[in-house]
Amino acid sequence: MAAMCVSLLPVLRNYYIAVKVLLQQLLCRSFTLPDLPGQDGKVAFVTGGSRGIGYYTAKHLAKHGMHVIIAGNNEADGNEAVRRIQEDTLNEKVEFVFCDLTSMKSIRNCVQNFKARNLGLHVLINNAGVMLVPESRTEDGFETHFGLNYLGHFLLTNLLLDTMRKSGTHDFNARVVTVSSATHFTGELNFDDLQPRHCYSSHGAYAQSKLALVLFTYYLQQQLTAEGCYVTTNAVDPGVVNTDLYQHVSWPGRFVKWMAGWLLLKTPEEGASTSIYAAISPDLEGIGGCYLYNGERIKSADITYNTDVQKKLWALSCKMAALPALT
Repeated sequence: MAAMCVSLLPVLRNYYIAVKVLLQQLLCRSFTLPDLPGQDGKVAFVTGGSRGIGYYTAKHLAKHGMHVIIAGNNEADGNEAVRRIQEDTLNEKVEFVFCDLTSMKSIRNCVQNFKARNLGLHVLINNAGVMLVPESRTEDGFETHFGLNYLGHFLLTNLLLDTMRKSGTHDFNARVVTVSSATHFTGELNFDDLQPRHCYSSHGAYAQSKLALVLFTYYLQQQLTAEGCYVTTNAVDPGVVNTDLYQHVSWPGRFVKWMAGWLLLKTPEEGASTSIYAAISPDLEGIGGCYLYNGERIKSADITYNTDVQKKLWALSCKMAALPALT
């Protein structure tokens, strides 16, 4: 009984945050993208760009003239997304690459193949994710939310940073944009059990992964600033968006989504707006270490500013991803 009560806490916390955000979305106008400059000659890499928020992010970047690389683990969906974006934007420089974020080997192979082409990289959108999946492990033995949402993007970003350092300039810093969530406010990091094996909660695991992404963003920005390189990194919160991520939500939640989704939830295109803004808006030139919601900088959870927690998570993540302590 005690274990059941403990496991219910993340559920209640997540639904509290969801209701709070939904009320904000109902009462406030969605963020509308301003006119943004063309990005001809620049390269963007978007994880999970085949559908949902990622698809519309990739589409808008292609519309602005970028060479867009969509990374995903479903080749059929990826190629279909490429076809549609090319058709809608008349930009032929859109392509799909295979990258399974649940596999360290796949991530390393993807980056190796990308670097062999000697392309620049001006924007990295860490967008892909899973939500509330049943307890499972990645190929490398990590809890799925932590392994895919967080650790996969941690490794991918670190492996691509040298290319981004070379691509960034004084006039246009290369940018890392990482999609987090308001659920990070409810997230808790248990450094003794980061891959929860006791009283597993999919809600708690999801919130933990989104919290880790914000901590990672802030600590990475500290390193980039210390280096003096032309790369910035920011975290974004898309809001509560009507996407396929809700397939693992309990039936009452799916029923509410079906009944009121058109009124309360953002469309995937609306959800993509802040990611696009963070990726190419002149307003954020040279600005990093921010948490963005509806196109504005807001305060994230108090724990995300704790440099000791940031540093500890970074060190453990490097160990798990087989990376040097500092890259």
